[in-house]
Amino acid sequence: MATDKKKDIRALSIENLRQFFVDHGDKAFRGNQVYQWLWQKGIHDFDGMTNLSIATRSLLKDYFVINHINIDHQQKSSDGTLKNAVKLHDGLVVESVLIPTASRTTACVSSQVGCSLDCHFCATAKIKRMRNLNADEIYDQVVAMNQQSKYYYERSLSNIVFMGMGEPLMNYNNLIKTIDKITQPEGLGMSPSRITVSTSGIPKMIRKMADDQVRFGLAVSLHSARQNVRAEIMPFSDKFPLEELADAIQYWYEKTSQMVTYEYVVWKGINDKNEDIDALVDFCKKTPCKVNLITYNPIGEDKFLQAAPDRISAYEVALTENRITATVRRSRGKDIDAACGQLANKAKV
Repeated sequence: MATDKKKDIRALSIENLRQFFVDHGDKAFRGNQVYQWLWQKGIHDFDGMTNLSIATRSLLKDYFVINHINIDHQQKSSDGTLKNAVKLHDGLVVESVLIPTASRTTACVSSQVGCSLDCHFCATAKIKRMRNLNADEIYDQVVAMNQQSKYYYERSLSNIVFMGMGEPLMNYNNLIKTIDKITQPEGLGMSPSRITVSTSGIPKMIRKMADDQVRFGLAVSLHSARQNVRAEIMPFSDKFPLEELADAIQYWYEKTSQMVTYEYVVWKGINDKNEDIDALVDFCKKTPCKVNLITYNPIGEDKFLQAAPDRISAYEVALTENRITATVRRSRGKDIDAACGQLANKAKV
């Protein structure tokens, strides 16, 4: 007999699904078929599982639901960037971004509704964290953008970055479940090397990722290598001093042999002085790394203004002279508030 409260079927493992069918007098391999429909083919409707009998589909409907996302609103930037307002099954909304270039398309994925942290320069941080996204909700964003990439740009996703709304490492279990589904042959079958997780810098969780021997890339939103400056713009970092962060990143490199990428926005009068540049160079020498220097995307805060081009160039020159790879990154989708730090659910849903 079906239960009164139906469970989201995507909360079940493949072993759970196999056992469900055995318990209902069917073959265990039916669970494999359903699992493939859910994760590899991204089906959101039991009736779409066409290699199952009508009776089997009816059985699934009696016991389960599929709480899938819906793209409620879409905006397209003049540079081709797509921003999605993603409506969840409980009515809450997050945003995801599809970023095209001449040779690739990158999905920028959200992991929380709002954010757990308090970075002053980020629009998402102004939205209180309402909840973590489930693994299937994170996965659905990737599937939706993969379909958009095929439709608009005639190619599958090239890369995935967890740089959308929320702090991914504060939703670690669901993050890992999602990446497992993305990389499994039964899922999207993408290489972990094409996935990057961006964190504001939580040393304990960076160490855990290293211990878990994850195979995806790590990016850290650094923005200052001076503790007092970093704590001013990212108050939570008072709890995670730069020395502790540097030790965790060194541990990450020793365990994974992977370089970390530092994301670094330069602001006028905040971190654009020579002493800021020298501090970053010294910090980068601790562990092999590369640096993305990012032009600021305004969110209406008068305190944060884009630094002069010559100050960004000064960073690039100093890093390069010290044999540290540095790239100046021009953000995409600014005209639709889709650039880094601008995701704030401004779309009318």
